Order: sequence, then structure tokens, then C-alpha cells
Amino acid sequence: MNDLKLNPLKKMEIIIEGAHQSFATDLLDRAGVKGYTIVGNLSGKGRGGFHEGHLMFNEEEVMVMIITAVPEALVAPILEGFTPFFNQHSGVVFVSDIQVSRLVKFTR
Repeated sequence: MNDLKLNPLKKMEIIIEGAHQSFATDLLDRAGVKGYTIVGNLSGKGRGGFHEGHLMFNEEEVMVMIITAVPEALVAPILEGFTPFFNQHSGVVFVSDIQVSRLVKFTR
């Protein structure tokens, strides 16, 4: 059996209010991102204090995390697209180096 080859990509973890999820996913789609995972109902503590997830009747008030793996060339355009958004809304983007197998799943 052949060993899996690992390829370098950048992982982006975008944490925003659920009300703005479609803005973020539209931006990623327009940038050419091939896919992403959305994790909802986040809980945690930040500068504004503790944020409780799992609100029963209002999914727009919860925080979501959108996780994607992209080539390095897409990081700057995606961050540029989020800059005006984060000037008016809360949230954060984490970018880290990762290694992935099956590169075809992440590139065009």
C-alpha cells in the first residue's frame, strides 16, 4: 500500500454571529473555496465575557465557526473580504498551517 502524501494548506477558522453566516459562506464561495464545515451553537469566553450557545429559538443569536482549508493564495483575498465586516461586527479569524492528504478535495 502506498503512503499518503501530505500537502501544505492553510486552515481558516472563522467565528461569527449566526446572523452573518450567509455573508461568510457567500464570501468563501466567491473566493473559490471548495468546501467548508459549519459548527453551530458555540459557547466560550472572550473580551465581551461568556457567550452561551444552544439558544432554543433564535439561531441567529448563537455564534458559529466556519472551518475551511485553502491554498495560501486564497488567504489574503478572504481576509480582505472580511476586513470591512469586522470593522462593524464581532468575530475573529484564525489562520494556521496544516497538512492534508487528498489535495484534490481542497483545490480546483
